[in-house]
Amino acid sequence: MVINVNGVTLDDKGQPQRFTALQFGPDGKVKALFQSKDKRPKTEYQIDGKGRTMIPGLIDAHLHVMQVGFAALTLDLSGTKSLAEAQDKVRAYAAAHSDRAWIVGRGWNQEAWGLGRFPTAAELDAAVAGRPVWLERVDGHAGWGNTAALAAAGVTATTKDPPGGRIERLPGGKPAGVLVDEAAALVARAVPAPRPDDRDLAFDTAQRLLFARGLTAVADMGTSIEDWQTYRRAGDAGRLRLRVMAYALGIEAMSLIGGPGPTPWLYDDRLRLNGLKLYADGALGSRGALLKAPYADAPQTRGISRIGETQLKNLMSRAAMDNFQIAVHAIGDGANAEVLDAIQDLAATYKGDRRWRIEHAQIVDPLDIPRFGRLGVIASMQPIHQVSDRTMAEARLGPARLAGAYAWKSLAAGGARLAFGSDAPVELPDPFAGMAAALTREDASGQPFGGWQPQERIDRTAALAGYTTGAAWAGFAERKFGRLAAGLRADFVLINVDPLLAPPGELRKARVLETWIGGEKVFEAARPRDGASVDESR
Repeated sequence: MVINVNGVTLDDKGQPQRFTALQFGPDGKVKALFQSKDKRPKTEYQIDGKGRTMIPGLIDAHLHVMQVGFAALTLDLSGTKSLAEAQDKVRAYAAAHSDRAWIVGRGWNQEAWGLGRFPTAAELDAAVAGRPVWLERVDGHAGWGNTAALAAAGVTATTKDPPGGRIERLPGGKPAGVLVDEAAALVARAVPAPRPDDRDLAFDTAQRLLFARGLTAVADMGTSIEDWQTYRRAGDAGRLRLRVMAYALGIEAMSLIGGPGPTPWLYDDRLRLNGLKLYADGALGSRGALLKAPYADAPQTRGISRIGETQLKNLMSRAAMDNFQIAVHAIGDGANAEVLDAIQDLAATYKGDRRWRIEHAQIVDPLDIPRFGRLGVIASMQPIHQVSDRTMAEARLGPARLAGAYAWKSLAAGGARLAFGSDAPVELPDPFAGMAAALTREDASGQPFGGWQPQERIDRTAALAGYTTGAAWAGFAERKFGRLAAGLRADFVLINVDPLLAPPGELRKARVLETWIGGEKVFEAARPRDGASVDESR
């Protein structure tokens, strides 16, 4: 039993519930919650919460588990502010890892550099010319290669753009160095595949990083068969602590992993294949998001349709007939409309509790917003994207199309269920920064004052629900975890602020002190000699 806590959870009606003690059993499930006036049973084992705030274990409804681990183990360009700084980091990393045949990494963003264009292979050659270098853009929807990488992959002036992708080219047709969406696979498939022990290290690293953020469960969007085997090895060896709701990357992976349908929950509710992840379009940053009208800053394009309307419906139908849940990436208003159209057509055939998901739903035509509620579609969104993308979205869309941008409150008011995540490693897997963004629509420096499109701010209860009950419901896990109640898993976090009371600035900086999964502690912040807690997660 954990006593002396400022306990906060949501009840089965979505309302805040307060408690001061929590009892859990040897099965790792909650037995009871107690308020200060309640008589508690005598137990031999008691843990003093020391007045700290206890909340349910937080859930990231959309991230990429293995990429989180690999990102921590490879070259990270996410903090670079200029092309020159990125070149310096690539050069230094290559010098420090002279034994690696390829230099791989991620996180570059030409928008943060103020470059006004994509970087080129020649500019990457200036940092490293003798070995292939392949660097994924921050959003995961483009890659930047040097000349050696393009040559190793056989990408030349005669290489055609694949369906759903685009090769950026120099005058004359020579590849410029950046490949967008499906085209990125032309180079990525030439990169040596990680070995099983590399994957095991990446997964262990990801778990450690996520626990330090207070995350106890995640939806893994785009699980490959190799990822699944990594999770199964961890489960068999007793190393799987995180709860993973997996969505297979394509039909082939779905069939290999799930066979005739979604898997049962494995390893004490720590792993399940829920369904299928598909991509309808790309991302705004690389102008791959499919819009209904041309880009304001690139009127020659409306973006990229990754698979087309007919193929999208065929793939969704293939998964739905075997009762797999379907999650479709859609960022632009054109892509969101296509996915809603597909769901509307399929819903007449595939009835029952489907819980269709649209991942991101960043730009939605206001006329399409009510369709989410009418069709029972979950809006799986990432509040921190709004903070990061604000100025870029304004440039890409122009002022006339911002009404349906990152429209959390309007979607919820229209009947959509909200589930919140981070899209890590695109963003840090920080649920507290996400909650603060959802409340304020301001960045860490308080800009813009009063919030960007402030009419879309949501309240504290809704923000907490997005990372707990909403995310659990979106993954068919509401009877397993997502809140603290008798019979559910004893997944909880001790933090230094009250999420329903703390000012947004304090909430954004919340410190995770302890993380527990199934009644077992999986993370504790380091303590200096004076005994004060220090957050290791930042």
